[in-house]
Amino acid sequence: MSEAASWWRRRVVAPILAQLRQGIAPERIALTVALGGVLGIFPILGATTFLCGVAGVWLRLNQPIIQLVNYLAYPLQLLLMLPFYRAGEWLFRAPPVPLFSIEQLARRFAASPWQFVLDYGAVGLYGIAVWALAAPPLLALAYFGLRPTLRLMARGLRRSRGATSSVAAPRP
Repeated sequence: MSEAASWWRRRVVAPILAQLRQGIAPERIALTVALGGVLGIFPILGATTFLCGVAGVWLRLNQPIIQLVNYLAYPLQLLLMLPFYRAGEWLFRAPPVPLFSIEQLARRFAASPWQFVLDYGAVGLYGIAVWALAAPPLLALAYFGLRPTLRLMARGLRRSRGATSSVAAPRP
């Protein structure tokens, strides 16, 4: 087994199996994983840990699993930020603002710090609006996609538990 596969098994699969062994419903784990992934792509850096924490406490979900999925979604968050921002600019018919040119960013800030904050704050809000439109279908897709697999895993654990408990114990 490769090191990446071993890491995945230890850090992702094992905690989920542990939750199933403790009797947590597969639907609850599916919600935890789906919500961690969807909140993990929220287009504002640094906000996802807080959002997952609040959602986890509010819905009484497993914090380590929701945060793990949130952290695993980080590369996807980075990839989706620009599309969320540009789609928001398109949706709100706002002119695109430069996002990657340090020189242009510095020039815009020097010209008018307040306008800079307004422009880039608006871009963030546009991205959040697009994320908010995409989040419900993504959450449903992830949740309903994960449920069958987690149910199969739970069923397999119940069978293996039943097989070990049915072994005859020595009689006194």
